[in-house]
Amino acid sequence: MCLGIPSKIISIEDSRAKIDVYGAQRDISLMLLEEKVKIGDYVIVHAGFAIQILQEDVAKETLGYFDQYLQALAVEEGMIEQPVKKTKTRIKKKN
Repeated sequence: MCLGIPSKIISIEDSRAKIDVYGAQRDISLMLLEEKVKIGDYVIVHAGFAIQILQEDVAKETLGYFDQYLQALAVEEGMIEQPVKKTKTRIKKKN
């Protein structure tokens, strides 16, 4: 099973990019994407290849869910005593 975490592109060189997820950085390939990406875009990466570009609001909402999960896990494992309260990010639907 693969868990797709939104990854932010922080640099691009030819068909390669460097991404950042929670401070961890890695080099990936952009060869499978049909669309051009730019620095600041979010992508889903599988096996070292960007496979999908995400809208920023969707990426941030998804990262918010990961934050909640990681916080709950830290509480369960006794790493922190209580979760820090954070407001939820919601995607606004266009009419």
